[in-house]
Amino acid sequence: MFILSEMISHVHIGVSDFDRSFVFYSAIFKELGLTLKFIEAEKPWAGWRPCDAERPLFLIGPPYDGGAASAGNGQMIALLAPSRASVDACHKAAIANGGTCEGAPGPRPWYHLHYYGAYFRDPDGNKLAVCRHEPPSTD
Repeated sequence: MFILSEMISHVHIGVSDFDRSFVFYSAIFKELGLTLKFIEAEKPWAGWRPCDAERPLFLIGPPYDGGAASAGNGQMIALLAPSRASVDACHKAAIANGGTCEGAPGPRPWYHLHYYGAYFRDPDGNKLAVCRHEPPSTD
């Protein structure tokens, strides 16, 4: 059986202010139960991983080419949440740490019956979603 997490090694988000972005991503990943794998502030870059696996990694740092960080039009990274409460908490942490709301937490039945999600942008404008696909009874 093919599992998507076996296909993705890592995702890298270009950021313009590493310290600000590190605070932002640390706050949201805390709510999702992700673990900081490393931080090299002198480079600067950092990476988080699931608490029970080495990959996939979520990395932040300046763009490799030295150019300005910019958000992609139409690009979004959706992160799985362990519960609906963690979707709510993650969205709240994102907004409290410099993010902007792109859609408050709530059900989105037009995606599917049990979809519960929230949408926001990081301080550089990168769009993220946090979602739960299970029924409320499993939280």
